[in-house]
Amino acid sequence: MKETNMMFLGGLTMAIAVEHSQLHIRIALLVLLYVGESPRRLLAGFMMTTMFLSMWISNTASTAMMLPIVDAILKELYSKKREDEIPTSEGDLEIIKKSSRSSSLSSTQRRSSVLAQTNSVDGTKQDKEDNDEEEELTKMGAQMRKTLLLAVAYSANIGGTGVVTGTTPNLILMANLEEFDETGLTFASWMGYNIPGMIICVAIAWIWLQILFMGCRKGAIQEATPEQRSAVRQILKKKYAALGDITFHESVVLTLFVILIFMWLFRSPEFVPGWAHWFVLAFGEIEVEDATAVMFIVLLVFIIPKKLDFWCFRDPKDTSPVVSYEGCLTWEVVQQKLPWGVVLLLGGGFAIAEAADASGLSLWLGDQLQALEVLPEALIVFLVCLMTAMVTEVASNTATASILMPVLKEMSLGIGINPLYLMLPATICCSYAFMLPVATPPNAIIFTAAKMKTVEMMKAGIMMNVICVVVQTLMINTLGQAMFGVRDFPDWANETVTSSAALHAL
Repeated sequence: MKETNMMFLGGLTMAIAVEHSQLHIRIALLVLLYVGESPRRLLAGFMMTTMFLSMWISNTASTAMMLPIVDAILKELYSKKREDEIPTSEGDLEIIKKSSRSSSLSSTQRRSSVLAQTNSVDGTKQDKEDNDEEEELTKMGAQMRKTLLLAVAYSANIGGTGVVTGTTPNLILMANLEEFDETGLTFASWMGYNIPGMIICVAIAWIWLQILFMGCRKGAIQEATPEQRSAVRQILKKKYAALGDITFHESVVLTLFVILIFMWLFRSPEFVPGWAHWFVLAFGEIEVEDATAVMFIVLLVFIIPKKLDFWCFRDPKDTSPVVSYEGCLTWEVVQQKLPWGVVLLLGGGFAIAEAADASGLSLWLGDQLQALEVLPEALIVFLVCLMTAMVTEVASNTATASILMPVLKEMSLGIGINPLYLMLPATICCSYAFMLPVATPPNAIIFTAAKMKTVEMMKAGIMMNVICVVVQTLMINTLGQAMFGVRDFPDWANETVTSSAALHAL
């Protein structure tokens, strides 16, 4: 099994641990509490929160989690039946909680369906709830709901590009680069290159959605009254208060997650010897990769107890029978929530890539694309990124990356340019699917929840596709050159060029 598979499996398991502890909900509510209550600030708050969560947990889960929060807030801002008072009754809070639980359950069902590659959303019950939601909202509220839901989907798709484990195509790129030595692309350098582009794309999406749905002029959209802002803040405070104080479970998961990030960042940093170097010195010549760090932390998540209610931590007054403790994560939870279909899809993609390499198909396709070498290199990158963004609208990003990465690798070697120059931006563009509901699970969830027409989604998404492709083309030619020297043919690719030439001669 490839190291990439283990890293992907470990990353998914840690994401499930975060969801199981409900730490992600606490983070989301905290961010929304601090960004403000005006429509434009709320739009920015939802986008920042979804983007950040999508870096670490699945984009489907981060999207599904935001739906009930969006609806609860919009009810206070744009409800037809709303009275101008702060909802302080326990009944109001209970309704919000029930709506949240119902929407979360339905979203989980949709996620399982989409990840099984059926391109269908099991949302019959949610459809009814969404109909009720829109009937209760004013015309302005219904428009704002579409805006916020599209913002959540866009941020989830873009957010997955921020870290290597954020989405499957990132790991497929890393697997295709394993045959090269010292490419310079590590967990830390990935974040250094992609996080600026991720933030730029989300900021542009925030501006574009305002232009499209809110208008550019001040006052184009109805601003919330002080009473409405107070009501929204009360809702967020109540939902946060319902979580209670931060639990030992959440503290452990958060601590382990931070430790994992630091282990990834400092495994082999370029400026000092990383912990992997000292590990090898202590235990001999063994391979220490990013998967080593994540599987170690996953092991701790299963071992460390969820609650401190045993041994000396047990309350002396507690006379209940002593039972074995439950870990912060159990196999039953993993078995239920892990998207096994995506794991198999990733493995199948690697098998297809190996078959394409062994049969010479990747080399042949790369040869055909060498006709593009007469074009300027920057234009080649733009065309490759644009083609990738179009393909991923109708095919899963995993399948797109699995097929394109070996081809782009051979094409790069054939025309004598750095493989990272084409492969890295193309990988990121596999996540730039904003036009069609079948393109990504977040798109499918939002399309159903907002009851949008396909034309509406395409109208908003086509500009996002083009803008993000342009941003990625600029990023690889500026920051990419500064970090990886992508405009120069690297020494680490020479040996592979020789091997490819020998195979081509056969």
